[in-house]
Amino acid sequence: MRQAEINRTTSETEIAVTVNLDGTGAYDNHTGVGFFDHMLDQLARHSLIDISIKADGDLHIDDHHTVEDCGIALGQALTRALGDKKGIRRYGHFNLAMDDAQVACALDLSARPFLVWNLPFPTQKIGTFDTELVREFFQGFATHGGITLHVDLIHGINSHHIAEAAFKSVARALRMAVEPDPRMAGVLPSTKGAL
Repeated sequence: MRQAEINRTTSETEIAVTVNLDGTGAYDNHTGVGFFDHMLDQLARHSLIDISIKADGDLHIDDHHTVEDCGIALGQALTRALGDKKGIRRYGHFNLAMDDAQVACALDLSARPFLVWNLPFPTQKIGTFDTELVREFFQGFATHGGITLHVDLIHGINSHHIAEAAFKSVARALRMAVEPDPRMAGVLPSTKGAL
């Protein structure tokens, strides 16, 4: 079963994450940050990974710790659910259009975390949400998920559309990467013998 549960507690946040890589895209995300919950829902729906995140963070300070720590915990859950990675496709890519925005994602479940982030936002806020936190989430997710992750804005003028296109493009690339490859059943997708 490609499922995992992570409970992460610090002095700043308390987070519970469950994932099912072979799900239907079901979601149940409650972080106390409305826009972020909406993005997590998109990540689940378009990756077909069932995701549940419950977070209790120090929102009286700001949203930073909650968003970053959710990325960390979700990355840890992904790593645990993938197990030895035998039989997966490993790589994924997707170029997603949403109204004015187009975002390209390419990723590798390599266990070599690296984030290339070319996603400038035209505004500092989406409602009350700091746009810089989109990168913080994906930095934590890539680092603790062992993902080489490249996200590039092709074009866009609306910050909400850019952020949503980013989450959706990562979701679709992730869907491709975690899928079982029928031609590689039980085989590690690497010549090194380890990922």
